[in-house]
Amino acid sequence: MTTASARRWRRRLPDTATEAGAPTLARRLGRLDLTAMGVGTIVGAGIFVITGVAAAEKAGPAIMLSFALAGTVCALVALCYSELAAMVPVSGSAYTYTYATLGEAPAFLVGWNLLLEFVIAGAAVAIGWSATTVSALDSLFGITVPHALVAGPGEGGVVNLPAVLIVAAVVAVLVGEVTFTARITKALVLVTIGVLVLVIAVGTPHVSVDNWTPFAPFGLGGIIGGAAIAFFAFLGFDVVAASAEEARNPRRDVPFAIIGTVLIATVLYALVSAVLTGMVPFVTLNNSAPIAAAFGAVRIGWIGDVIVIASIIALTKGLLLIVYAQVRLMFAMCRDRLLPYSLAATGKRATPVRLTLLLGALGAVIAGLLPIDIVVELVNIGALSAFAVVCVGVLVLRRVEPERERPFRTPLVPVVPVLALVGCLLLATTLDALTWVRFGVWVLVGIAVYLGYGRKRSTLAEPRLDAAPPTGS
Repeated sequence: MTTASARRWRRRLPDTATEAGAPTLARRLGRLDLTAMGVGTIVGAGIFVITGVAAAEKAGPAIMLSFALAGTVCALVALCYSELAAMVPVSGSAYTYTYATLGEAPAFLVGWNLLLEFVIAGAAVAIGWSATTVSALDSLFGITVPHALVAGPGEGGVVNLPAVLIVAAVVAVLVGEVTFTARITKALVLVTIGVLVLVIAVGTPHVSVDNWTPFAPFGLGGIIGGAAIAFFAFLGFDVVAASAEEARNPRRDVPFAIIGTVLIATVLYALVSAVLTGMVPFVTLNNSAPIAAAFGAVRIGWIGDVIVIASIIALTKGLLLIVYAQVRLMFAMCRDRLLPYSLAATGKRATPVRLTLLLGALGAVIAGLLPIDIVVELVNIGALSAFAVVCVGVLVLRRVEPERERPFRTPLVPVVPVLALVGCLLLATTLDALTWVRFGVWVLVGIAVYLGYGRKRSTLAEPRLDAAPPTGS
């Protein structure tokens, strides 16, 4: 290999974080912080809604198997993530890992797709927070917010003001030190898990095994379909990977937090779904508040108010961590000069203030003015595509760099990465055809941005790397 080509291969690794003068993030997060951030994203308001819809429309009481299947696929992917996170402990998550294994162009597309996932998910969560909060104000305090202030122009309103305000509040938290974000997250996670433990403890005595018959009324296809819906609830472990550059001991703590997050979430989701489908017939759970409906049916209605408040808390921390993750992802892409480098500048608190403000403003505009229901499935397809590439990345890096240090090793390679890849593809086949069309359009836009901007300005495009090697090399 010539000197020039050797340089280009080394530069495929995302080492811009170590260059003199490059913006960096402060390593202030411990193992508990990282795990709380992952659990805080996964165990969110979705658990108060997804369990009922998936049970009623897809899997019946076998929804607990759907969550187990979705959790298994995510656990396999998490093992692949953990190997690459320990090897490449910098911001960017799947984007960074793809950069290190498959090169710049695939990495850009992975980052581009993850950006779609995070931005759309953040806007959707902000709109959900608005709807839940407005409903709570009306039911608990008798305060009615005018429709013009809770809906965008496309829905007969002017602006979804509560959605804009919660995005602004989240941005205000994120421009501070990351330890401040971690403290708030841990407090909100404790409240959410406490409520779920309450749901399980209070509901278990009211479980009747008769409600679990028939157990799988929609067959195997229903279980898989339920897993595809449930998969949306597991996407949060990617936030842990995005936090790697701010972890104090990323090579040990990030793999621990990624795997721990998936295991905790799987157990909680399976237990809650088992209790709900055991308390009442699964067909009665097809509504926006299945937990409250189930407890109301057995005359424990007081827990409904608790669930409403817990949902608002869960949505708040979910939005906080989604915006956090999208900022760290774009930070890595900007630092590699695939997007404007100046946006990666960090402030006095070692946080990317410009990116936080920019993405916060974008999220506020989308949440305030547009309905999100049409594009929500894009969150799943963006995540599945990134997860699949990470699995391929583990296989590729084991082949091209078998001797490279791996502080954490994915077990049973190639079995685990291949099974994870198959699981991602299986869940992706359940998505609507129109979702694939919209995703294709987004990918084409990404290719245009890469060819028109990123490829010409990226770190790999620097003249010193493309120069001819010295004579005699």
